[in-house]
Amino acid sequence: MKFLAITLIAHHDERSHAERLREVVDNAVLAEELGFDGFGVGERHERPFLSSSPPVVLSHIAARTSTIRLFTAVTTLSLLDPVRAFEDYATLDNLSGGRLELIIGKGNGAAQAQLFHVTPEDQWERNREGYELFRRLWREDKVTWEGRFRPSLTEAETWPRPLQRPIRIWHGSATSKESVELAAKYGDPLFSANVSNPIEPYAELIEHYRERWAHYGHDPAEALVGAGSAGYYATRSSQEAIETYRPIYEARLALFARLGVRPEFPTLEDAIERSSILVGSPQQIIDKVLRYHKRFGHEAMHLHADADGLTPEQHRGALELFQAEIAPVLRAEIPSRPFPGGTS
Repeated sequence: MKFLAITLIAHHDERSHAERLREVVDNAVLAEELGFDGFGVGERHERPFLSSSPPVVLSHIAARTSTIRLFTAVTTLSLLDPVRAFEDYATLDNLSGGRLELIIGKGNGAAQAQLFHVTPEDQWERNREGYELFRRLWREDKVTWEGRFRPSLTEAETWPRPLQRPIRIWHGSATSKESVELAAKYGDPLFSANVSNPIEPYAELIEHYRERWAHYGHDPAEALVGAGSAGYYATRSSQEAIETYRPIYEARLALFARLGVRPEFPTLEDAIERSSILVGSPQQIIDKVLRYHKRFGHEAMHLHADADGLTPEQHRGALELFQAEIAPVLRAEIPSRPFPGGTS
């Protein structure tokens, strides 16, 4: 199994935006130091997130690291000009030495309609059309194309050409079959959010992906799935982990209450039992990931890259414990394919 650290760059405290962004870069350096396979930066365009420009953040991370894969989580193609997005990420792929992995999706949030005039009625069609052009740009030196949402192209060249030919593009999915259908049609990997709900809707969607994958004539053995997690904190004592994480989870519940959102898991104990949150001892976390793997068959998973209310010492200690005692067991139990280019 491969392990990613991912952040949406949420910003809730009194630090400056510059300090929070520097923290993200430092966390990426730490993730590489500790042995994580990838580091991902999301894309959001509203409060409280500072992740409106993933290629810029990832480019800075690329300059501070040398081996870790660089993920987008997700690139919101429903909002972006596919040509401009290609130019940004092809440049990053070259600067990083071919370490880029793209996860694309339609995105979410109320600000999308205001900032980009993308509505619930057209977002999926924009995502599909944008991806189909985006995909061709990575593979073809000259593209002739026509669609609904951007000007047509005639023998158009896009520079720089990427270092990876072609690059691997994952499809980020929450609970919608539209993203699953697009991934299966083109033989692309799927990354399940696996954060807000119990396991069942995510397992059902992954099963649907595998069915559609076979429908389109792809080898079932080639289907590739990743999955997220809703939080992480481990100590050698499960009780210590739970009591340390409890105020963090209660602060999350308080935020939901202020936003008028009904929590799916009203207590930390309920979240540990029924959600993908990973809080407890190393063995408890190993057991839970293996239980999810039986339903998902996933080869990659992500942890939150941010401290999320932990002290820096607690955050680093938990990540060190993950790499020392949890990751080796899961890597041995769940084989995963190498990254493109032969990277293990």
